[in-house]
Amino acid sequence: MKRILMSAAALAAVASLAACNRADNTGAEGSVSDTPGQNPAVNAAQDAMSAPVGETSAATLGRTTDGFVTSAAIGDMYEIEAGKMAQQMGKSDAVKTFGGQMVKDHTATSAKLKATLGTAGADVTPPTTLDERRQGMIDNLKSAGDNFDSVYAAQQKAAHDEMLTLMKTYADNGDNAALKALAAETAPKVQMHLDMANKLPG
Repeated sequence: MKRILMSAAALAAVASLAACNRADNTGAEGSVSDTPGQNPAVNAAQDAMSAPVGETSAATLGRTTDGFVTSAAIGDMYEIEAGKMAQQMGKSDAVKTFGGQMVKDHTATSAKLKATLGTAGADVTPPTTLDERRQGMIDNLKSAGDNFDSVYAAQQKAAHDEMLTLMKTYADNGDNAALKALAAETAPKVQMHLDMANKLPG
């Protein structure tokens, strides 16, 4: 119960920060700027609050097949999009290389998830778009400018912590044998990504 209350509080904080960010983007005419995330401090706070929300969500949603599939699919989509941005906007070779690796590996895990769903007998359709939280992280990357590497590195550590929790939770508690096997097989790869992310500059 305490974890649920903490998650709700964290979600409320993220929503409040997002509202502040929109207010900061309001011009003299009272319209919101087309460029997302103009306030670096608010963006950093949003990403920081996203981390515990993601961890709690992964530990909760990872116990159900629908929650696992949805979270895994969104996680892969975020990693692919963020990785492509790292290749284009990264300042260091390490970030560019890591981004390329994430595009390659998460494209593969996304395809493996869809293939497994085709034979697992699970009546779940994976989402095709990012949720609001992950879209917010992408928006923060778009506006990171010269701080791209440090923003990307921080997001990657949190995102792979979350994905690792999701995989381990479903591998231990899931109710679909084929998807449980996929989660158990994927967890070591996510751990490897997390180890790599922890060495990124910034």
